Amino acid sequence: MPHPASRYLAEGPRVGIRHFSYADGAEFTARARESKKLHHPWLFPPDSASGYTAYAGRLIEDPTKAGFLVCAKDDDGGIAGFVNINNIVEGAFQCGALGYGAFAHAAGRGLMREGLDLVVGHAFGPMRLHRLEINVQPANTASIALARACGFRLEGFSPGMLFIDGAWRDHERWAVTAEMRGAPRVAR
Repeated sequence: MPHPASRYLAEGPRVGIRHFSYADGAEFTARARESKKLHHPWLFPPDSASGYTAYAGRLIEDPTKAGFLVCAKDDDGGIAGFVNINNIVEGAFQCGALGYGAFAHAAGRGLMREGLDLVVGHAFGPMRLHRLEINVQPANTASIALARACGFRLEGFSPGMLFIDGAWRDHERWAVTAEMRGAPRVAR
């Protein structure tokens, strides 16, 4: 639980996580434009004001989604990356699907590792989820390394799973449960 004066939902030594806001549009889209080479061909975060407003709106208003900005504390809270939990299903499933990306200025500094750990802890804590999945293209070695470093295990392979960058792409499915992270089991 964050300190009442904290602007973060959770924080570690170098980053804090907070929810998206509409006010983050200018910084987020500038970072997305700077990071096109890093992101291609894996993901395509919005790089225009209208694109960001629609994207953030889904994360802010749709109860089956939760979006988190990973903010670098040594950069006055500047956005280092993002982690989204999509397709949140409650009831007996208590699961969500993660998507994430670092921005170029923060890549390779370990900030996303810390940020993803914080989001997973928040998901298994206050959000009371039980399982998180990451679907990643097999050639995206950086994303796979991040999933592995945060305790996710490889569970399967899905051929032609998602339509990305003009083609149906194969994906590996990585997952972690609350028990794997040592979180107490919480029934809803």
